[in-house]
Order: sequence, then structure tokens, then C-alpha cells
Amino acid sequence: MRSGLGTRHGLALAKTPNYRQQATRRRLMAICAILGLALASGLIGSLTAPKGEVVATSAATGPFSYFPHQ
Repeated sequence: MRSGLGTRHGLALAKTPNYRQQATRRRLMAICAILGLALASGLIGSLTAPKGEVVATSAATGPFSYFPHQ
């Protein structure tokens, strides 16, 4: 007579993920890392931004803006 105590008890062996599952996991981790970095940099940028409304009235942006005006 068999004992029912020894059947299906203990740790089950985990199946190793196949190549497609590993690639999906790596892709998901890369996307999460990029989104996390973007979120962290946006948070740091919003915390270090100057308070109040800053209007740049005399900002010269163009191909010759590095040269002084005479």
C-alpha cells in the first residue's frame, strides 16, 4: 500500500524560461529602466526649477547668438 504523504509535497522544480520569455523579460526591464530614468529626471528637474514665472525677454537664440552684439 502506498502512503499518500509523500506525493506532491516539497519544492517543485521551476522550468527555465525559454529564449522568447527571456527576451521579453529583458525588453520589459529595459523599458521600465528608461521610464524610471525619465520619471526621476523629470522629478529632479521640477524640484530644482526656479520658483515663480520666469520670462526670457531678451534671449537670443539663433546661429549667431554666441557672438556679442555691437
